[in-house]
Amino acid sequence: MSRSVRFHEFGGPEVLRIEDVVVPDPGPNEVHLRIKAIGLNRSEVLTRSGKSATKAILPAQLGLEAAGVIEAFGSDVDGLAVGDRVAVIPGELGRGYYGELALAPARTLVKVPHNQSWQDAAATWMAFGTAWTGLIEIARLSAGRTVLITAASSSTGLAAIQIARKVGATPIALTRTSAKAAALLEAGAAQVIATEEQDLVAEVARLTGGKGANVVFDAVGGPTFEKLTEVTATGGLLIVYGRLSPEATPLPLGQVLWKDLTVRGFGLPTTVARDDKLAALKQFIGEGLASGELRPIIAKTFPFDEIVAAHRYIETGAQFGKVVVTV
Repeated sequence: MSRSVRFHEFGGPEVLRIEDVVVPDPGPNEVHLRIKAIGLNRSEVLTRSGKSATKAILPAQLGLEAAGVIEAFGSDVDGLAVGDRVAVIPGELGRGYYGELALAPARTLVKVPHNQSWQDAAATWMAFGTAWTGLIEIARLSAGRTVLITAASSSTGLAAIQIARKVGATPIALTRTSAKAAALLEAGAAQVIATEEQDLVAEVARLTGGKGANVVFDAVGGPTFEKLTEVTATGGLLIVYGRLSPEATPLPLGQVLWKDLTVRGFGLPTTVARDDKLAALKQFIGEGLASGELRPIIAKTFPFDEIVAAHRYIETGAQFGKVVVTV
């Protein structure tokens, strides 16, 4: 049995309940993970509220990202042992890591060094895995290129800033107001644009000498997407990995055709499903963590019994970085 979070109806944070749940024995390629910390994600808020693209079957569990200790493993698991400290690379939906014990696919686990805290381990792989897929695997971001990063104070936005810096690119952070501008500059952004206080098109033109951004890394969508096409350089790439805006996202075909733009969407599960891409992701992020070039930024930590409060905090949008729950 495990104390795990479930919800029996869609709604606000208050629908989340901690209940006793039976955790089956590990399959051939699975492990029992005794969870120490959980990384929370915006997509879980959408799932809980019933606003995700695919509605969960009720009662449902949440949780894409966690870190903990292996307690048992299946017959075909190699390279892992009972007692190993590991983190989950999110990729298989519906696993449900909001709990004390869970089944995890062995291929998505990465060993956690003893000098990394449980909180940092649980805050790493969704953010950096998403940023790596968009900026390195898809965009092939390199030195001398400029990338615009929307929702820059999110865990993925901050990871994207660090990855851009690691490869010598110039990250320009987009945020709604100037309240988080100083923190974004300290986190590595070359420049910050407050989109509700400044003219986005004029600022990008000024910062890029009129050339525009080579890459746009967008988590928001919505009406601002039209302006993002305006500020993308000719032949540039707009990568969309989220839809934080509740409004429809226009596709300005005139800009796309005239400027020879590429609009590309992706999801981290597609990366994780491929062994070669998963291995490359593990290597890049692992090297960055070891060198100190990459490090997760944690906004706030909650105890497991305060999961409702943790979801309420995410919905305020006040966080700078990752929200983590300790178990």
